[in-house]
Amino acid sequence: MHSENDKYVAINYKDYPKTYFARVNNLELHYGDEAVISSDLGLEVVDVVSEVHALEDLKMPEGKLLNVVRKANARDLRNYEQSERDAKTTMELVKEKIEELKLNMNPLSAKYSIDLRKVLITYVAEERVDFRELLRHLSNSLKVRVELKQIGERDKAKAIGSLGPCGMETCCSRFIGEFETVSINMAKNQGLAINIPKLSGLCGKFKCCLKFENTMYNEMKAEYPPLNTKIMYKGNSYHIASMNYLAEEAKLQNKEEVLFVKFDEAFVDYQQKLANMPEKQCNCPKKNG
Repeated sequence: MHSENDKYVAINYKDYPKTYFARVNNLELHYGDEAVISSDLGLEVVDVVSEVHALEDLKMPEGKLLNVVRKANARDLRNYEQSERDAKTTMELVKEKIEELKLNMNPLSAKYSIDLRKVLITYVAEERVDFRELLRHLSNSLKVRVELKQIGERDKAKAIGSLGPCGMETCCSRFIGEFETVSINMAKNQGLAINIPKLSGLCGKFKCCLKFENTMYNEMKAEYPPLNTKIMYKGNSYHIASMNYLAEEAKLQNKEEVLFVKFDEAFVDYQQKLANMPEKQCNCPKKNG
């Protein structure tokens, strides 16, 4: 149960686009403020991206809430700037030691807590890497607690950022927080040509945008007959050769001819049957309006 004094704000990490939520513990915060939170890394400076709201209005598990320690003060901000400078020199050292030890790994970033007591170094590698010797060198040189974390290719693309084939910044670096499974079946469901290079993003995995429209295609397909269904159109029998769901146009074919017909003309009889079918049998979405 939440008390009426329990409040939360939305926050963004300065190097990560996903929005998180944090309990404010009766602190006075406003949109645009900078705050210090407690995380797995330690103390971090974040941007406040909402006003304060009642915690009872937030529908999420308590365990996923972060905690605001305080509104960032001048010392916190100076330490954050110092941590950014230290991260750059640390990356130079990490790259030097990796080359010296001939380790098959690619370092991506270094991030310090604002008390400068811990640094998190992320890297990608094709295989498991024994980095114990590297860890020893870094700990001795930096005099702080060092943590190494391997991330996948999708996380790498998110961290680096780039432009997608659509001409916009990649979705992962712009707004995606948690990655979801994307499969080739989603491409098939949308009638896309199975061309793996074209279906793959900069990370080499299937494009995240395949997931965005998949539900819409499932809903549209429930309203219309499947491919190869035989239908009557203007007194003649055809089978459905293909469907363009965005243009709402069907390719109808028989031995004599091929027609391209709008859905609302081609499937009048089919949709009337669906409308008259008992709901338990139909199991399909109803059209709005």
